[in-house]
Formats: sequence, structure tokens, C-alpha cells
Amino acid sequence: MNRVRIEVGKAVVGQDGAVTGLLIAVLARGHVLLEGVPGVAKTLLVRSFSRALGLDTKRIQFTPDLMPGDVSGSLVYDARTGEFEFRDGPVFTNIVLADEINRTPPKTQAALLEAMEERQVSADGVTRPLPDPFLVAATQNPIEHEGTYSLPEAQLDRFLLKLVVDVPSRDAELAVLQRHAAGFDPRTLADVHAVVGIDEIRAAQRAAASVAVTDDLLGYLVDLARATRQSPSVQLGVSPRASTALLAAAKAWAWLGGYPAITPDHVQTMLVPTWRHRIRLRPEAELEGVSVDAILTSVLQQTRVPI
Repeated sequence: MNRVRIEVGKAVVGQDGAVTGLLIAVLARGHVLLEGVPGVAKTLLVRSFSRALGLDTKRIQFTPDLMPGDVSGSLVYDARTGEFEFRDGPVFTNIVLADEINRTPPKTQAALLEAMEERQVSADGVTRPLPDPFLVAATQNPIEHEGTYSLPEAQLDRFLLKLVVDVPSRDAELAVLQRHAAGFDPRTLADVHAVVGIDEIRAAQRAAASVAVTDDLLGYLVDLARATRQSPSVQLGVSPRASTALLAAAKAWAWLGGYPAITPDHVQTMLVPTWRHRIRLRPEAELEGVSVDAILTSVLQQTRVPI
């Protein structure tokens, strides 16, 4: 996994947190929502990450006229046999890059629900399994709202992490320009190579899932979840699925750090990226400028930590 991080660094500069988040999502068998303004290398990050893992990837450019069958696949009439046959959609791959997912209507967004949760596609009464490993990496622009559709809560809840991809620092941006001046081509990714295989990825997933957790830590997770539901600024707190997602993310983060069991620090580190997209604020709190990240930070500060 560290080799993957180094390999991605050959193409993407200054986004170490996002790379780590993608690694955690792979280990925890989850999906990632990348949010950032255009031009901060969200697409390049996913492409270089999939190449470093040696996994097949397909990109779906979400547009207002995209249909559900364009994502999951559809039945096509074969004139030679006189029968309908299923033609796989781009979702049948290891890593799906759902570019600007909020530019397509909810009807098409819902085409990903079964794939993300059940890792399968059902069509014409037949269930077709998706490849393993399977990861959806979706991007969206937080600034531009014209011609966009907000992701429904059911869709957001399927994402393990929401990672905010910020504009890089001055030194990182200077390094980007130096690479381009030296002839770096982000379209070919000639310098990025596969450093792990599918068997290693699956072994890492099993190892991350086997990280130990105590009953006190599980109680800490429950207390944190209940605190979000009782916050006066929150209209909709996190669900039990969010608690299981935080547990999986904390296990993956602990395994990456070489820990045999998760600690409160692992839970606290992963809480904001795992829960920030699962909470709905009250309208009056939004008008006052309260942010979800601030609410979650307050929840962490007010919840008793097991010793």
C-alpha cells in the first residue's frame, strides 16, 4: 500500500490525504466521493490510483441526458439470433470514475445504488455480479450549482468517505508546474506502473478486516453516533450504517499504521470524512453558517473517550 502511495505521487502532487482516503476505501471495500473545484486533479488522482493498483477502470461522464442503462447496461436486440442479450455497462469494472455525478438526474444516479451496495446489477430478472474488487470514485464540484442535481441521502449514505480535494499549497503547485515544464503528460501517465496485484489487494482487505476492536471502542462509536442525533443544529443524524462505515474505515486506518487493534485516535481521525456527508443540518443552522465539520468536531470534543 505504501508502494501505491509512492507511485501515485509520480502523477499527483500535494494530495496525500486524498490518496490515503482512496487506499482506506479499497481496504474497507467502500466508495469515495471526491469534492473539489475544477482543476485540482480529481480525475487524474483516480486514474493514477487505479493504474498503480493494476485494476481496470472506466470513466462515466455524467450529463443531464444520461440514462440508467448507459451506466448499468441494457438489453440489446440481436438480429442474428432474434433474441435480446444483455450488454454490460461501464459499471462492470474494478474502479468506476463517476465524473461530475451531480450533473445527472436522480433517476440515473439511482442506477448506481444496487451496484454500490450489493455489488451486482439486476436486469430482466437476472442478477449479474460485478468484478471484485469494486470501487466507485465519484467527483462533484461544490461551487457550481446551475444544471446540477443534489445527491439524495440514500445515495450519499452509500459512500464510505467524502474527501475534500483542496487547492494545493504553493510548493506543491510549483512542483506541478515544474513537472509540466519537464514534459509530464497527464493523459498518458507513462511514469505510473502497477505495483500490486489483485491477490495482494484481497489479502490486504482481509488483513484490515481482521484488526481487533474492543467492546469499549464499539460503545464509543455508538455514543458518537447518538450524539449527532441529539445535536440541536442537526435535523438528521447518522444511521447505524454510518457507524459500521466508521468502524471499517478505522480498521483500515489502523492496519495502514501497523496497529493490531483500533484506538480512539483512529476513530477520531476517520470520523469527519466518514460522516460529513451523512448529516443534514437544520435550515436555521445553515443560515447561521454552521458547518457539518464543525458539528462533528464538537461531537468529538463532548463525547467521553474510553481509556
